[in-house]
Amino acid sequence: MKFLQYHLHGLNDLFLREKRVLVRVDYNVPIENGIIQDTERIERSLPTIRELLNRGNALILMSHLGRPQKDLDEDGHIKVEKYTLRQLVQPLQSLLNREVLFAEDCGGPDSQHKARELKLGQVLLLENTRFHPGETKGDESFAQSLATLGQCFVNDAFGTIHRNHASNAVIAHFFPVECKAMGMLIEEELHHISRIMNRPSEPFTLILGGAKVSDKIPIIERLLPKVHNILIGGGMAFTFLKAMGYEIGKSILQKSYIEVCARIIEKAKKHKVRLLLPEDFVVVDPDNPDDVPSVADVVAFPPDKAGFDIGPKTLYAFEPFILRSKTILWNGPMGVFEKEAFARGTNKVASDVAFATRNKAFSLVGGGDTAAAVKKAGLAHKMSYISTGGGALLTIFEGKPLPALEALAYQIADNSK
Repeated sequence: MKFLQYHLHGLNDLFLREKRVLVRVDYNVPIENGIIQDTERIERSLPTIRELLNRGNALILMSHLGRPQKDLDEDGHIKVEKYTLRQLVQPLQSLLNREVLFAEDCGGPDSQHKARELKLGQVLLLENTRFHPGETKGDESFAQSLATLGQCFVNDAFGTIHRNHASNAVIAHFFPVECKAMGMLIEEELHHISRIMNRPSEPFTLILGGAKVSDKIPIIERLLPKVHNILIGGGMAFTFLKAMGYEIGKSILQKSYIEVCARIIEKAKKHKVRLLLPEDFVVVDPDNPDDVPSVADVVAFPPDKAGFDIGPKTLYAFEPFILRSKTILWNGPMGVFEKEAFARGTNKVASDVAFATRNKAFSLVGGGDTAAAVKKAGLAHKMSYISTGGGALLTIFEGKPLPALEALAYQIADNSK
């Protein structure tokens, strides 16, 4: 498969039979009090795992979970109980309907021993890769210790392909091209993303939300020549509104990006792209927990309030552009959807995208909060595709390097010619 400049092997391109296969998965799932809140990321890895097991292989699974190196206990030690992948053994066993063995370390003595003893058809899950300080640093010696566990390497962790970490990118360099491939999830993700990058049906609408405008500026600049409409909600809208001279009260603002937003607005005009910003918001005093939410227009924004969701006028203005779209890329909620009082904007946009999808539009929903919001609204099954990656998805559309794909590639084309 060719994706951008990367030529990649899929599972069907390699002879992966009766081998010890090291598989990088993305099991960075939400856990509260030891209970997994959403198993979707585990479920999305199952097609690759089952396919490899059906071919008679033994599998060694590895993943990260959270950021344990940044959440230490009072003595400066990793909170093992909170971040251990042992919590995933039982749920994974239930989904696979077979025993899952567990290694107490990652590349150390226990995993080395259990990998050597692993029989064909068995599955071994390693401890959290981020328990090792060399993981996020892309440490070669750590990557090599992991590579010795398997005869082949399959990367199916789409959510980390933009990271140059030891277990997802650096490790691939220790395997020859005939012994490494992307998994079925990554292949599926790239297929759908290519549809938007290469052949989007018109009109093409980009919907962006979330708190930080800084996270979304690169994707706006990259896609400006391709899109017809850009609808902006969430906290990021306030920096754009400030750039247009509006008062935003106590709402979130990235001052250093005001001029950048002003330039984006002018660029959109030059490209004849409709850039729609909110006309009103659901507001509340962030310093008063007893304050009752109300609706305020942007032309009369109360100085003691902050916007936490887009308002009814905005939803009415956004609706026709979404419904007329034939390609939709959505990344970022319209407000603090986790709270019922501020969920209407995100839910209505989700409903409109679902309606457009039913009318033959292709809708790609970004991972993370957006996927969670669509799922919470009960509309996930009505979208064309929901990506498992948030940062990875943005990185692709921004045109930045993808270290994990580069490490898997058997050929990298020179696009400069």
